[in-house]
Amino acid sequence: MSKADYYEVLGVARNATEAELKGAYRRLAMKFHPDRNPDDASSEDKFKEAKEAYEILSDPQKRASYDQFGHAGVGGGGAGGFGGFGGFGDVFDDIFGDIFGGRSRSGGGSRAQHGADLRYHLEISLEDAAKGAQVEIEVPTLVPCETCAGSGAKKGTQPVTCTTCDGHGQVRMQQGFFTIQQTCPTCQGQGQMISERCTDCRGQGRKQHKKKLSVKIPAGVDEGDRIRLGGEGEAGMHGGPSGDLYVQISLKEHPIFKRHENNLHVEVPVSFITAALGGSLDVPTLDGRLNLKIPAETQTGKVLRLKGKGIKSVRGYGVGDLLCHIVVETPINLTRDQKDLFKKLEESLSHGKQNHSPKHTSWFAGVKKFFEDMKF
Repeated sequence: MSKADYYEVLGVARNATEAELKGAYRRLAMKFHPDRNPDDASSEDKFKEAKEAYEILSDPQKRASYDQFGHAGVGGGGAGGFGGFGGFGDVFDDIFGDIFGGRSRSGGGSRAQHGADLRYHLEISLEDAAKGAQVEIEVPTLVPCETCAGSGAKKGTQPVTCTTCDGHGQVRMQQGFFTIQQTCPTCQGQGQMISERCTDCRGQGRKQHKKKLSVKIPAGVDEGDRIRLGGEGEAGMHGGPSGDLYVQISLKEHPIFKRHENNLHVEVPVSFITAALGGSLDVPTLDGRLNLKIPAETQTGKVLRLKGKGIKSVRGYGVGDLLCHIVVETPINLTRDQKDLFKKLEESLSHGKQNHSPKHTSWFAGVKKFFEDMKF
């Protein structure tokens, strides 16, 4: 092998980090690999040279010895020989294992699998969302089998290590200079085998069950909020950890209030007389009745705000308001005498110099101008 400086071979500084060494080696290995350069002896030599440099510099003890004594400090020749690329698999797997989805030899395999997360749709009232509540729910899910304690093996027996992959769940396939890891065909990546399956769960380690849970609804939750219950999802396969349960909140339609973020909206019908002369009336809140003052000459669409009578933020950002939308109600089912009184009122309003209907007047002025500007 060439005795060129290892740092120069990789093209890195002498204080290069582990990540920089790995990146430099990856680039050179992909560039000079013999499979990419068939019948090119110089590329094969450069590939071996880069591998030797990386094996020395990626090992802290060997690197320290090399920095102090040079090639003599590492036996003068790197990784102990390269005949037929001996020892090539381990270092190449460490660098390129993520490309092929494989694992290093020390990684091992596991038959246990993490359980799936579940989602539960929970519809609650506006009152429960505002003040919080404790709700009981029933969730269909997979739970660990009690008979085999989640192992999947017949009671009194235990799963055994797969002899094909030695419990790693992966087997190695040699293709030219590449070593590729694949899922073990015997245990399907589990790393263990069950000689006798549990008769209750048929070797799955879990069974279908309806689980009752108590869910604490925090005050202030809104439509679309999620509550996470850790470990309350499906049980994992063969004793693996359970997933989580996400409780998705939706609000029932309320007969009086509409919610927007932390504010509440309510329509308040006001009589014709109260709207004209002013007055007061009781309006509902989530805490009971509250007296609302109606200013004189109030029009439909006016919004009166009651501070702090909305919903407290679930994230502690304060309390919303209650917005009262005024709707002036026109009297119906009038008697003859009542109609006569309205006619007299109309005559009185029309004969005075004061404009009692400014919106009416401006609207008709706009309509008149519109028709005058039209060209037929």
